[in-house]
Amino acid sequence: MLRRNRQFEELIGEVRAGRVDRREFLKRAAAIGLSASTIGLALRAEAALAQEGSPAAAGAGETITSITTEEYLKNVREAFPFEEPQNQGGQVILGDSTDISTVNAMLAGDSPTFDVILGTVYETLYGSSVINGQPVPSGLANFWEIAPDGVTYTFHLNEDAVWHDGEPVTAEDVVFSFDAALNPETGTTYLTSNEAAIASYKAIDEHTFQLVAKDRLVTFLYDVFVPIMPKHIWENVPPAEWATDPGSIGTDPSRVIGSGPFKFVEWVQGDHVTLTKFDDYYADVPNIQEFIFRVLPDDAAAVQALRTGEVDIVDGVPPAQFEELEAAEGIEAEAYDTFSFTWYAYNLDPEKTTLFQDKEVRQALFYALDREAIVENILLGFGEVAQGTQPILSIAYAPDKLATRYDYNPERAQELLEQAGWVDTDGDGIREKNGQPLRFEAMTSEGAATNEQMIAYMQEAWREIGVDMQPVFVPFPTLLDAINETHDFDMVLLGFGWDPSGNQEAMFACASYEGSFNVMKYCNEQYDALNEQQKREFDQAARINLLIEQSNIINDDLPVGIVAFRQDRTAFSEALHNFFPIGLGLLWSLSYIWVEQS
Repeated sequence: MLRRNRQFEELIGEVRAGRVDRREFLKRAAAIGLSASTIGLALRAEAALAQEGSPAAAGAGETITSITTEEYLKNVREAFPFEEPQNQGGQVILGDSTDISTVNAMLAGDSPTFDVILGTVYETLYGSSVINGQPVPSGLANFWEIAPDGVTYTFHLNEDAVWHDGEPVTAEDVVFSFDAALNPETGTTYLTSNEAAIASYKAIDEHTFQLVAKDRLVTFLYDVFVPIMPKHIWENVPPAEWATDPGSIGTDPSRVIGSGPFKFVEWVQGDHVTLTKFDDYYADVPNIQEFIFRVLPDDAAAVQALRTGEVDIVDGVPPAQFEELEAAEGIEAEAYDTFSFTWYAYNLDPEKTTLFQDKEVRQALFYALDREAIVENILLGFGEVAQGTQPILSIAYAPDKLATRYDYNPERAQELLEQAGWVDTDGDGIREKNGQPLRFEAMTSEGAATNEQMIAYMQEAWREIGVDMQPVFVPFPTLLDAINETHDFDMVLLGFGWDPSGNQEAMFACASYEGSFNVMKYCNEQYDALNEQQKREFDQAARINLLIEQSNIINDDLPVGIVAFRQDRTAFSEALHNFFPIGLGLLWSLSYIWVEQS
């Protein structure tokens, strides 16, 4: 692995020096890249290459036409070392300690649901390239055109696409889905970003859909997220009832009808989800017959299930088990950079708690964490201390351009707390202000070993500066309800992942509190003003500078504490072929997997 990584680093140097073009890069990357870790390095190099069909070309005075689905899939096959399937049928089982939250892709808001339901059962109009993160026709649209005005996008649907019950997919389904996505009663977590980007939409004919942006936006195709749902299944269900409908909770499989490569069979909550291949899929029909998602008690149980052959894939392998699995017979283990990070969020709503209103308190808590020790001792080196908000693979990752670094400094943490008026007046070891102790609960999902270790360390580190934090472990659905519905929490420890655009308004824009990921209720008008600029800046270098300036604002205000930019760790059976987990997707190659006969 190390030899291949060195070869990739050399290749990256050639790309940056302009000695290798895109075609040669992909050819050589495929020849070397036999593992997801090396492919992850390729993604860094891809950021330095010119991107064909980039939305940055919108409004250049002529109609811009994307590549087709067929062309994109051809590029993928050239970029990854796929083997010809030697077997058809069989099953793949993914083990995880966290269940999905719904079988309705429109309501997806967590990683397990995205991995298991979106792209398998349901699809969007388009997706992101697994080669470079650019928008590509990897969904229901065969290709699209951007008009000279730079705001009118015309999507041409694949005319062979059908729903799992045999009904044709039409532009009316797309219009219906956009109606639902923009209805606040539906409950999608992408309401805010969709509203901010979309001016209008309509069906042109049975297989043509037109979408108009509110402005020329470099981020437009990233900002719009709408899973396409079958109108004939959902048109008579009031949006407010979607979340509890049998087609969302899985109790009526006849209502879980998508257009993707896999059909829904069943969801036994807390136990498993079963999908079976869709023989009439319009693109690459899966080689395997069945995909199963198994819910296990915790990460340790998931690793043990992989060892015994009860599951074939485990994602998010605890760092302590990674080397053991890497050396285990019959198992592959891959680590790779991602767009993801581990973070904690404050509740900044004074109606819920007044503990975190002072920026000095938030900064003090961050200074008090030895994040180098977290990366080395808890993540065991599978990550990097986060500086700012832009993750390692981001175009705006620039730790050297941040105004403030929060290196471990407990003395500075105590100074900031005292400046903010928090002192220990009664000698019990806990600071108070106006009679209120600096005491709160931090919620995280149960069963995740790394989070449990991290929050235990945070409790200890903060106790040393006079802060009493009590961990609370809850089922993931309970956590989601607390942060998205009731907003009843003090602090929450989570994981999150960005798309490749660099746009982070979903977490930090004022308007993103309801219907998006700003669970903190954070608001900074300067940040919002820069955000409007960066979405309209088509010069990439200038836009990157704006993104860095935004990152500096968040880095100063600290409405969240981003602990580490994560490397993901995936282990899987050697019996799986053509499985390539990377920073841009875990199960993107599911249709290509073939399984050795036992």
